Amino acid sequence: MKKRYVYRFNPHTLSYERVEATWRDRLKRAATLVLPGVVAGVAVAFALGSVVDSPEERMLRADVKEYRHALEQLNRSVERAEAVLADIEERDSAVYRTIFGAAPVAESRRRPLRRDYSRWEGKASSRLIVGTMERVDTLEQRLYAQSVSLDEIHRMAGTKRERMATMPAIMPIAKSDCRMVSGYGMRYHPILHYRRMHTGVDLSAQPGTPVHATGDGRVTVAGRGGGLGGYGVCVVVDHGFGFKTLYAHLQEVKVSEGQRVKRGTVIGTVGRTGLAQGYHLHYEVIQNGNKVNPVYYFFNDLTPAEYDEVLEASYQENQCLS
Repeated sequence: MKKRYVYRFNPHTLSYERVEATWRDRLKRAATLVLPGVVAGVAVAFALGSVVDSPEERMLRADVKEYRHALEQLNRSVERAEAVLADIEERDSAVYRTIFGAAPVAESRRRPLRRDYSRWEGKASSRLIVGTMERVDTLEQRLYAQSVSLDEIHRMAGTKRERMATMPAIMPIAKSDCRMVSGYGMRYHPILHYRRMHTGVDLSAQPGTPVHATGDGRVTVAGRGGGLGGYGVCVVVDHGFGFKTLYAHLQEVKVSEGQRVKRGTVIGTVGRTGLAQGYHLHYEVIQNGNKVNPVYYFFNDLTPAEYDEVLEASYQENQCLS
């Protein structure tokens, strides 16, 4: 085997001397030659690793991109479904329930139960994922509430004939025997001397003029009392399906409490009892606990032109009679 030599500096002779190389010398020399290449190779590999994806990383990135695209498509589908459902909800409240005189679906029934989405916090695309889940949960609850509402409307449609018979749909005094002197809204009270909400209509008529029940129902108040002191002698009829009517300032009561009445039944006569000025009937319609404009329910015995005339008269702000 060929011998290898190295040169070392001799400080005594101030010259380089050739000596036989040991294994340590050979290793040092090899390391000097190889180490830069190793360092350079590691640096290049690290640089490539941080810039160029591995096959597994490329596959994962492609999957994430595909999932994100699928979520975006799902959100667009949810948005279209929300628009369709909003239209159905609007028809439900503004058309179907109005026809049957039913209260709109409470918004609280359409709000979803709060779920825990914390497991998705801090993860990639967490905002998109949580946002999509919230929208789907809300849509699910709104669909459930709408399904329940349509079931209720279906039941109401089954009792349409009964509902139409009980709905207050005529004027309480024959149109030829009365004149509207004050409508629904803010009015000046002739006895209390300040403006306040007038929750019915005042129909002026001769004393003793017959007052009729405006729909089928059961009499719950007949006379004075029932916490209705300012109304004087009055009658209250519960028509069911959320409707009640009140007839105030009567001179005489023709029915008794608990009695069943039909639309058109004479329940009393016009008077001026209670806080009233002049002979008239104060008439109210209560729907689901709320006092509404009674003129909206005068449609059964008025022509369209007469209805428009009465409606316009009810909007005129003047002094009420009670």
